[in-house]
Amino acid sequence: MITSMMLLFIIGYVLIALENKTGINKTAIALILSILLWTLYISLPPAQIINTDKTDFQNYITEKTSLKQESLQIQSQDFIINNQIIDHLGDISEILLYLLGAMTIVSLIDVHHGFNNITQKIHTRSKKKLLWLVSLLTFFLSAILDNMTTALIMVTLLSKMLNSAKERWLFGSIIVIAANAGGAWTPIGDITTIMLWIGNNITSGHIMQTLFLPSLISCLIPVFIASFSLKGELSIVTAPSASSNATISKKQQNIILLLGVLCLLAVPVFKSLTQLPPFAGILLALGLMWIYIEIYYNHHSEIPISNQYRIPRVLEKVDLSTILFFFGILMAVAALEAVGILTNLANFLNVKIHNVYFITTIIGFLSSVIDNVPLVAATMGMYPVLTPEVATHLPEALYMSNFIQNGTFWDLVAYCAGTGGSILIIGSAAGVVTMSIEKINFLWYLKHISPLAILGFLAGIGIYYLQSFI
Repeated sequence: MITSMMLLFIIGYVLIALENKTGINKTAIALILSILLWTLYISLPPAQIINTDKTDFQNYITEKTSLKQESLQIQSQDFIINNQIIDHLGDISEILLYLLGAMTIVSLIDVHHGFNNITQKIHTRSKKKLLWLVSLLTFFLSAILDNMTTALIMVTLLSKMLNSAKERWLFGSIIVIAANAGGAWTPIGDITTIMLWIGNNITSGHIMQTLFLPSLISCLIPVFIASFSLKGELSIVTAPSASSNATISKKQQNIILLLGVLCLLAVPVFKSLTQLPPFAGILLALGLMWIYIEIYYNHHSEIPISNQYRIPRVLEKVDLSTILFFFGILMAVAALEAVGILTNLANFLNVKIHNVYFITTIIGFLSSVIDNVPLVAATMGMYPVLTPEVATHLPEALYMSNFIQNGTFWDLVAYCAGTGGSILIIGSAAGVVTMSIEKINFLWYLKHISPLAILGFLAGIGIYYLQSFI
């Protein structure tokens, strides 16, 4: 049955990749895939379900005394339904609510022409210069915000500047690479670095110092190569969207832009101060923006109702299929995690390969297919953080020193899981969002962008290796 789950997962991903060939929306495939995987999992023999996590199962049965007299089959099914699924739904809901809040704020800025005031300040018509400018801006912005929000903002900006769909595909793809690279070198730039930071596997100052140069190189190499394919000048989009609000003043457009960006920037600050998850910060930010917009339109009754873009109307513009796609993919991966496939994979890497550079490189390639959150979570579970004193008294002390806080292994996990997601367009939140907005073809990305992403990814590992000798 576990083999069937793995095969089903692979088939589902292939169908998602071939969306343009089959004509079937990838969201439908993701939703079906997730439910079928959980159906197969709950159909396993009770003993096999229990063996996936004996300790968690025993604790659950001990706490839920009403199940003690039931059969193993009822106990195991209840364990899946009311423990594992609920836990995974909680984690996934955090991501989806964050995505919903961020997309709404970005859409709010967009319909009020906030981004137009930025694009008007970019005077270059050179495609190469614009690519470099957008890439570097994305890289550094992603280090402050998260890579998904940064991709949302930058792709929205590009839609105001570029007429050609293929040009937007290229620029959008490079944005994905730059956003993932920028998010890898700070503790708040990517969900995986946040996980490692909170788990005390890394410290903020160390990760910024050690991963800045590798991450930058992983971004610059693809940009440099891609720039050779760009010639001539841009055809700038000048006509505003028909649905945009052109009745408010430029000053008010700037205010909404400033408030929106400040709200997004405040999310990691709010998290560090309260320790609440990021979705709490983004929903607080959305609520504040909502109040401001309500007050503004209430005091400007001269603006026709048809030109008022309050939050409920903006929510109609949010791409809910993206939200459902995320749900399907994350629930599908959660099923693989629940059944123990990811843990077994980590065990295999540790026993058979036994080299932190090779293991983390493989993790990077896997993160382009498997969501990096459960992948990194499984890795953290397999390799506990050691103190230097404990590591020195273990067999193979030199190898085990890689697993102390700020050890080589944790540095490379943060880098590889973050930047490895750029290898495929569906390998990261930034990629999925960009793919959904610009309708980037999976196979086009695989042919034109994946080789560049792989080259940058490997170059960054090489830079880190060289740094270790300096």
